[in-house]
Amino acid sequence: MNIGIIGTGWIAEKMALTLQGLAKREDGRDCKAYAVSSRSKEKAEAFAQQWGFEKAYGSYEEMVCDPAVDLVYVATPHSHHYAHTMLALQHGKACLVEKAFTANAREAEALLAEAKQRKLLVTEAIWTRYQPMRQLIQQVLDAGTIGPVKMVYASLAYSMGQKERIMRPDLCGGALLDLGVYAINFVRMFCGGDWREVHSHCSKAETGVDLQDAISVVYGDGMIANLQASACCANDKHGVLSGENGYIEVDNINNPQRATVHGRDGELLRVIDCPPQITGYEYQVLACRDALEAGQQEIAAMPHQETLEVMRIMDALRKEWGVVYPMD
Repeated sequence: MNIGIIGTGWIAEKMALTLQGLAKREDGRDCKAYAVSSRSKEKAEAFAQQWGFEKAYGSYEEMVCDPAVDLVYVATPHSHHYAHTMLALQHGKACLVEKAFTANAREAEALLAEAKQRKLLVTEAIWTRYQPMRQLIQQVLDAGTIGPVKMVYASLAYSMGQKERIMRPDLCGGALLDLGVYAINFVRMFCGGDWREVHSHCSKAETGVDLQDAISVVYGDGMIANLQASACCANDKHGVLSGENGYIEVDNINNPQRATVHGRDGELLRVIDCPPQITGYEYQVLACRDALEAGQQEIAAMPHQETLEVMRIMDALRKEWGVVYPMD
């Protein structure tokens, strides 16, 4: 599988590092760092030389016209995901699209419709959905160790200062699409999507984007989830799944490295450590390879309907907060 990357920023570099690691593994040698594209030929060539890509293109269209590219990884800002993914799809390319999938649900619907019409694979690169730790935690829940989940807490914060991509509405800045999306996915992938009530607050920057978010969700069965995201402070990135008979602490909802299972009175029952990783991105790459080999257009780890629902939730939150992007 020849992989082409749109964009040369830090997240593209993380994918390049991932592909370097996969090239050294028996199960990943067929996932090749083939091409990279940028609006600048010089940037693309420098990236290709640094990370060992065969081809460097000075425009995105040039790369998606290359018949040897099997999968396009879209690594540009949220604001550009729609245009760049649509470009790749219209040139017959399967796509792995960084989270958040698009700026809003309308764009997501259009991309998924295009992919369906062309019978192409497209999936959202919300990496926690594909990682083995998800299955390991789910096994504990399925075994009934802590009983039915009654309450969830998930918080993700990074002190990002005045980063341009966070502060600018035209880049779909703010905490929600960058960080809150992980908290939302954390609760939904373990507890489902039966959201009956949502109450929320945010604090905004002078530019109008959300910097800190607090979201409370009530499920149909009475379960409650409390979710937090912040782009202006640091925290422990903690997640907790609380049941009738105990609770599971997850040390980092953005890339879990350890889950600790406790009994009703807090006694330690089990510690689950994350299997060795390259970066944690490798699992979504391998999932794409397997899907392409099987002729699938959707990956079970991140169904298209879930991508749409999460985008609709974030649209509704932004509407409530008055956070508006130019593409809305």
